[in-house]
Amino acid sequence: MQKPLALVIDDEPDIRELLALTLGRMDIDTVVAEDVGGAKKELSNKQFDICLTDMRLPDGDGLDLVQWMQVHAAGVPVAVITAHGNVETAVQALKLGAFDFISKPLDLNNLRNIVSNALKLQSKDASEESRLLGDSPPMQELRQMVDRVSRSQAPIHISGESGTGKELVARLIHDSGPRKEGPFVPVNCGAIPAELMESEFFGHRKGAFTGAVNDKAGLVQSANTGTLFLDEIADLPLPMQVKLLRVIQEQKVRPVGAQGEESVDVRVLSATHKDLAGMVKSGEFREDLFYRINVIELRVPALRERGDDVLQLADFILKRMGSSIDRLDDGARTGLMQYAFPGNVRELENMLERAVTLSGGGSIAISGLAFRATASETRSTIVPGKDLGNQIDEVQRQAIIEALQKTRYNKTAAAKLLGLTFRQLRYRIKKLGIE
Repeated sequence: MQKPLALVIDDEPDIRELLALTLGRMDIDTVVAEDVGGAKKELSNKQFDICLTDMRLPDGDGLDLVQWMQVHAAGVPVAVITAHGNVETAVQALKLGAFDFISKPLDLNNLRNIVSNALKLQSKDASEESRLLGDSPPMQELRQMVDRVSRSQAPIHISGESGTGKELVARLIHDSGPRKEGPFVPVNCGAIPAELMESEFFGHRKGAFTGAVNDKAGLVQSANTGTLFLDEIADLPLPMQVKLLRVIQEQKVRPVGAQGEESVDVRVLSATHKDLAGMVKSGEFREDLFYRINVIELRVPALRERGDDVLQLADFILKRMGSSIDRLDDGARTGLMQYAFPGNVRELENMLERAVTLSGGGSIAISGLAFRATASETRSTIVPGKDLGNQIDEVQRQAIIEALQKTRYNKTAAAKLLGLTFRQLRYRIKKLGIE
């Protein structure tokens, strides 16, 4: 079997020798170049499996080469070597299409992880893409972006309204990339109590605090060699934001009660339905963390922006349920097309599950679809002259009860359906006397 071939570009002989030696011990053959011109010549004449390039070269810089490679050597993953602490340059390289970056002084363990991940890259299985159903232009664009970013190791932030499928997008990025054999660890940042957050994320040592009877690995360590998906990252308290920033930058964690740090190899994906940029301006979210996780942003479109996709999704959901009732009549299909779906795909799934459960057989009619009241209809239930606060509480109480029933009283799922954090839902349940 032919050995992988790497191209190393650096004008310092010592660095070239160190990289070639390290790659050789990984059973990888190496070709070296001293400048951009030499690198382009080699890339034009040979088929490489990975490229490592310094940022500062005698006749140009690594960013120029990364950009050139996206056109002339698009299949070759390229990692750039940056000066220590030069985060801006590293982020720019990732946006231009670099697979990853390595900071000087070189951490050889980190280098080996990056090279190993790059060599795992394979052409994406086209069947994976079918998990993002829909032929609308926004969905075609989203699939193209997923295809592109899955080959990178850049942190990705997935934005979009509640219920649009942000976790599905994150899983597809993981499953389509070089880390697919590693774990995918989803974390709902709003569902972890603040006092337990550090221990849950980073683990703890036995005796670190009352109740710590054994060593415990954290969520970050559980995602080692794979992907850590931070859902509703906007709900992270500011102290945890500082610690998360260090994990992303240094790829190291310190368990609670431990003397030293542990190295980890994780890719971080994040998501939220909130306006993170607005939270940065108001001081609720750290600016440095925002720019670190938001190297590339993917926006998942709302269902109302996707046109006929709603019918394709409805047919798929009904078939997936395995029910004998697997079709909608013309009236129901028209109703789905006209409804705004404030709860997006999650609301569509719940609506169809209810319709199938209550249906007497045959096809589903529009009368079997529980469309939520529009804003104007909701407003009409508020009666002038009566206590406004009590009326609003009653509307909230009914919405929470319905969400709990739809999710079989899973409070975490109900909170997502309502667009609330777990803590916000728990507060409202207590305030409104629901249980």
